[in-house]
Amino acid sequence: MSKITTIVEQLVTPILQDLNLELVDIEFVKEGRAWFLRVYIDTPQGGIDIDQCALVSERLSAVLDEKDPIEQNYYLEVSSPGAERPLKKESDFEKAVGKYVYIKTYEPIDGMKEFYGYLKSNNEESLEIEIRIKTRNALIQIAKEKIAKARLAIDFSSN
Repeated sequence: MSKITTIVEQLVTPILQDLNLELVDIEFVKEGRAWFLRVYIDTPQGGIDIDQCALVSERLSAVLDEKDPIEQNYYLEVSSPGAERPLKKESDFEKAVGKYVYIKTYEPIDGMKEFYGYLKSNNEESLEIEIRIKTRNALIQIAKEKIAKARLAIDFSSN
């Protein structure tokens, strides 16, 4: 996490706790000439509406104006993580067991760095994902320290 995202996490956490919402992710990125501060939120049950996003945006904007931790101009966006929610915390992986996921690793495992499949199990050190290779299913063990990116995914093959 960058210094800015760490500061924003500290500022937004009390707001979210007050509203019984959870923080999914924070990004501070430059796109073209503009900077964007994106805060992704959800409910513990899953599912957030535009009014909740607007309320968090309003409250966070007031705190950011008061504390002024970001030097450059930026656009604040507060939104739902969407159907392909990132998996970052241990609790995210726990909730994702049994769901279709996308995992990208830093180095190849069995000759591959990208995996789409069902998360079968999760523990502190690793996870197990069931992937489809041509006509057969295979279980792949992935150490958590090798994960570059993880998120929920949409399984188009089951439609």
